Amino acid sequence: MVAVLCSALLLPGDILSASQSQAPAAGSTQQEAANLSPDQLDSLVAPIALYPDPLLAQVLAASTYPLELVQLQQWLGKNKDLKDKALAEAVEKQPWDPSVQAMAALPDVVKRLVDDIQWTADLGNAFLAQQNDVMDAVQRMRTKAQEREPEIQ
Repeated sequence: MVAVLCSALLLPGDILSASQSQAPAAGSTQQEAANLSPDQLDSLVAPIALYPDPLLAQVLAASTYPLELVQLQQWLGKNKDLKDKALAEAVEKQPWDPSVQAMAALPDVVKRLVDDIQWTADLGNAFLAQQNDVMDAVQRMRTKAQEREPEIQ
C-alpha cells in the first residue's frame, strides 16, 4: 500500500511538480489505481476532520514528514522545561520542516500523530498525492458531523 501511495507522488499535476520530470509515462489506469477512493480518504481524515482549519492545515502539512514528527516528539521529551518563546526559539534551530517545528507548541497532537505513525504516513502520502481529494473528504466528514449534531443534543 505504501509503495502504491509513493508511486502516486510521482504523478504529474500534484503538488510535487518537481518530481514530474522523474515520473515514468503512465496510463490513466495506473494513475487511477494509485489514488485512494473517497471512502478510504474519509476514513483516513475522520480523526482530524473537525480540527479548526489552521490546525488541520498544520497537521496535514506536518504529516508529510512522519520521521521528523518522531524526532520532534523525542526532542520535546528531552526539552520539557522549554515553554512559550523559549520553546519556539529552540525548535527553530532544529533542521525540521517549518510545519513540524510549529507542531512543537501542540505536544498532544504530536503524540497523536506519532502514536499511529503508519496512519500519519498514509495521511501525508494521500495529502501529497491527492490534495484536493483529501480536502473534499474533510468537507464530507464535517458535513456528516453537522448532520449528526441534532441527534447528539
